Amino acid sequence: MPELTAAVLNGITSTIIESAIRIHRTFGSGLLESAYAACLQHDLSSAGLAVERQKPLPLMYRGLKVDCAYRADMVIAGLVLVEVKAVDAPHNVHRRQVNTYLRLGDYRVGLLLNFGAPTMKQGIERIVNGFPDR
Repeated sequence: MPELTAAVLNGITSTIIESAIRIHRTFGSGLLESAYAACLQHDLSSAGLAVERQKPLPLMYRGLKVDCAYRADMVIAGLVLVEVKAVDAPHNVHRRQVNTYLRLGDYRVGLLLNFGAPTMKQGIERIVNGFPDR
């Protein structure tokens, strides 16, 4: 796994965003989330990035471990969490979902990608959790 620096995280998120824009320009909105996720996985794998889809996230509570409390849509290169949506507009619950996944998985950055937006630029939200200074 690469060293956790701002430059590494920014490079990975840039590659993800470029791919999401390309996919949205090709198909527009209207597909199911699973179709966008499959295309995104294909692009990112082709770019040499490791992609884990439907990654289980455990939950620990006072000695109780729930092995798969949640499933993140994607984790890229073991470092960046991605949630794929295809809705008219993301709701606060989607942002809270990403924040929760970031904390549970101890990830520093997540992308909420809404392919239902009129343009992909409008559909990208970057959410951080203790992003590195360097």
